[in-house]
Amino acid sequence: MTRPRHDDGTTWTSLTNHAYVLLVLAREPDIRLRELVVRVGISERATQRIVAELEHADDVAVRRVGQRNEYSVKRDRPPRHPTERRHCVGELLRVVAAETTS
Repeated sequence: MTRPRHDDGTTWTSLTNHAYVLLVLAREPDIRLRELVVRVGISERATQRIVAELEHADDVAVRRVGQRNEYSVKRDRPPRHPTERRHCVGELLRVVAAETTS
């Protein structure tokens, strides 16, 4: 799966795939992995890897509910980059979510 090209011909984005996965999981905690793949625009394998990394880093909790997973983003955790340590993931999600719904 490839990212769509923008008007200027580029395919890069300002946020990482990890950030996009976090954003979608925060909005839709009961999303199916296949739908998450479509929303983020990356392969199923990459999506599975990112979710596993986020769970291993304790940024996301995954709970089995029947035949589905339910994801809980730990919003009080600091972002991983040192320049953002005085903030929390929840702040980033609020800013990005506000920008995408305006």
